[in-house]
Amino acid sequence: MQKNLVIVESPAKAKTIEKFLGKDYKVMSSYGHIRDLKKKDLGIDMEDNYTPIYEVPADKKKIVDELKKAAKEADIVWLASDEDREGEAISWHLFKTLKLDENKTRRIAFHEITKEAILHAIENPRKIDINLVDAQQARRVLDRIVGFELSPVLWKKVKPALSAGRVQSVAVRLIVEREREIQAFQTEASYKITAVFIKEENGIKSEIKTELNKRLKTKEEALKFLESLKDANFSIEDIETKPVKKSPAAPFTTSTLQQEASRKLGFPVSMTMMVAQKLYESGKITYMRTDSVNLSGLAINSAKKEIESAYGEKYSKVRKFSTKSKGAQEAHEAIRPTYMSEHTISGTAQEKKLYDLIWKRTIASQMADAELEKTTISINISNSKEFRFTAVGEVIKFDGFLHVYLEGTDDETIDSETSLLPSVVKGESVDMQETNATERFTQRPSRYSEAALVRKLEELGIGRPSTYAPTISTIQNREYVEKSNIEGTKREYNVLSLKKGKITDTKKSEITGADKGKLIPTDIGIVVNDFLTEYFPGILNYNFTANVEKEFDLIAEGEINWSKLIDNFYKVFHPVVEAATNMQTDHKIGERILGTDPKSGKQVSVKIGRFGPMVQIGVQEDDDKPQFAGLQKNQSIATITLEEALKLFDLPRSIGEFEGKEVSVSSGRFGPYIKHDGKFVSLPKEYDPYSVDLEAAIPLILEKRKKEAEKLIKTFSEEPDLQILNGRYGPYISYNKSNYKIPKGTVPEDIDYKTAMEIVNSTETKTKGKSKTKSKAKKK
Repeated sequence: MQKNLVIVESPAKAKTIEKFLGKDYKVMSSYGHIRDLKKKDLGIDMEDNYTPIYEVPADKKKIVDELKKAAKEADIVWLASDEDREGEAISWHLFKTLKLDENKTRRIAFHEITKEAILHAIENPRKIDINLVDAQQARRVLDRIVGFELSPVLWKKVKPALSAGRVQSVAVRLIVEREREIQAFQTEASYKITAVFIKEENGIKSEIKTELNKRLKTKEEALKFLESLKDANFSIEDIETKPVKKSPAAPFTTSTLQQEASRKLGFPVSMTMMVAQKLYESGKITYMRTDSVNLSGLAINSAKKEIESAYGEKYSKVRKFSTKSKGAQEAHEAIRPTYMSEHTISGTAQEKKLYDLIWKRTIASQMADAELEKTTISINISNSKEFRFTAVGEVIKFDGFLHVYLEGTDDETIDSETSLLPSVVKGESVDMQETNATERFTQRPSRYSEAALVRKLEELGIGRPSTYAPTISTIQNREYVEKSNIEGTKREYNVLSLKKGKITDTKKSEITGADKGKLIPTDIGIVVNDFLTEYFPGILNYNFTANVEKEFDLIAEGEINWSKLIDNFYKVFHPVVEAATNMQTDHKIGERILGTDPKSGKQVSVKIGRFGPMVQIGVQEDDDKPQFAGLQKNQSIATITLEEALKLFDLPRSIGEFEGKEVSVSSGRFGPYIKHDGKFVSLPKEYDPYSVDLEAAIPLILEKRKKEAEKLIKTFSEEPDLQILNGRYGPYISYNKSNYKIPKGTVPEDIDYKTAMEIVNSTETKTKGKSKTKSKAKKK
């Protein structure tokens, strides 16, 4: 029997801690929360100060029984969940559910899993901080009330099975508003003038690349300016050289880690947190949910030692960063490697990449400034007082922290060669080699990437380190927002060139509006957002959401009572819910009337239907039933035109016969497709479903048939549903829409009907046996 039982929330953390403690300690995992608000109803006693009603979920009962048994046998129970509010709540739930004795229970917390930190925590135990628990409970209860009361309103007014959340709805609002800014944006053209000048010395020619100090609004102005350059002389008007210092960024917080991992590694926010959690639990980095940029004295000293031994004393500069955000929730320490001497680690490719990023950022934060020399050359145009050309160059005199890390770009180094300028003297003449006037357009606002959304939420004070990743995952899982690639459209632009006294005028083209991996609102997301902002402006208000976060912070500090916060909110919120539920509307929420169908004279509208966005011809009151058509993937109810909507009713369309059977084109959930002889062939995106003909369709049908034939290894006359197929992991048996593994060493072509059925039956027997065992275990 162990004298001490240590309970943590994850098996990986348990495994790491177990290595540091002796035989007198048994370490067990609770696998996260062991109880939560009741699922079947609201789970809150509204009459008794909003008291949460907790239950142990069915899948946690076995763990709770095991923990109870181990706790009874131990002299002391150490609750060692994470150090933030969520971790404090896990410890409190364990204390209550396991009915632990206060005199035999100790709460310990640490922000890195090292032997020193664990032993230090055991030497300095504390009581459960009920203020932190209350802050977590307040968030949980408030979010449950909002979701529980708002969601039925959405079911009734918009579409069944929708749900709403306090922070998630605000995040969707940001994305919808940005999309509307993009749609409303009007581009303006202007001409950017660039010129290349030549300075010749001792037979060596050097280029000076410059830009005019002003953009010209029209083509006429640009042509007039280029004409004027034909008669001009050029000379160096001014040379300004000044030293510039660049300082490193602070060590990582949760938010900055998510942003940099997205920019440099292409990690989604949820992946960054998952990988960081693994690094923390295996003792490689400090706690990954933090608002703090502070580093411990020990970390600063060990970073100094590493820098001096690797790069030399001149690269080292001790820096102390302080957290600017008021009420930083986890103001302990920034995210850093637990041991600065470990430059690399073993692990998965993602773990290695993220660790490398954290190590570089931490080390760079304790390094000397980069010293650069910035030179600006102004070139005078003899026949113009208004205009001049300027060239800017940077030369790195001392790379400092840039030797290790550069924030926010994909390049880890600066290429100083590209920014070097030749040595020039004030007043000396230079020759113009070429001048280009290129038509440029004002850029629309950019859509949010996951990282940019995290930055915006943090700026507005919405959410905390533990909420960014779940918020972004939730809005995508609910299909209010999708991470998409937008192909963009072709745009022509004009280039005027002056070379050797002659002006040429050429047209070029570029792709504009393309976006990769950005967050775009879906039609359902837009309709839900518009409904909530109209009827629940308080909940969707950015300041309200940020103020609630501040109030949670005050609860955590013991300044205000959590149930009072809920009460103040609910007294305002509930009447608004009732009013929205009872209101009558002339038409469905989110419905947009496009016009009239010229054939039938009936109304054409777009709205959210049971299965998503759709076009409707006619209304319920008409004698004939309305006609419906689903929108295509690239269409939106916010932007679709009447012409585009009516075109959707042209599908399915018959395009002829092949092998005596009809070939038709239609559109479904996954896009347009060809149907022939009961088989479906996806239509590649370069084909238009409204104009594709039989001649183009036949090769696609044959190609699909060929692929299916290559997939088929063997069929059986005794049972048409039984087949041996070739899959991406090798041959397998397919029967009644289920797949069965072929035993090792068996040649697929040699399997007869009897053997195939034996494999199917034996696999099913094993599976049934397993499920029976599982159900028995549950009954126990």
